[in-house]
Amino acid sequence: MTHRMFPAGLLAAALVFLGWGASARADDKKDMVHEGHVVKVADGKLTMVGADKKEVTHEVPKDAKVTLDGKDAKLTDLKEHTTVKVTMKVEGEKHTITKVEAETKKK
Repeated sequence: MTHRMFPAGLLAAALVFLGWGASARADDKKDMVHEGHVVKVADGKLTMVGADKKEVTHEVPKDAKVTLDGKDAKLTDLKEHTTVKVTMKVEGEKHTITKVEAETKKK
């Protein structure tokens, strides 16, 4: 009887292990948001200051969605002191900008 249970136990353990591995890999891909205001825009790069008062420069791909006050815009339309929210796809150590949402109006 024991010899029949061993393969079933081994199969159950393998399924648990493979399921855990798949969920761990799925967690490697997620979105991250950085909010703050624009310092400058130049050469496809957005320099901004976040809530932590640190200046950060993001390289913005040409295919990133850029909006200003809810309407399609170009990165160069963003001006200094504009409120901005940058969404990045995170895959391991790589951060790729997918969306830049800017607001000139106070909510």
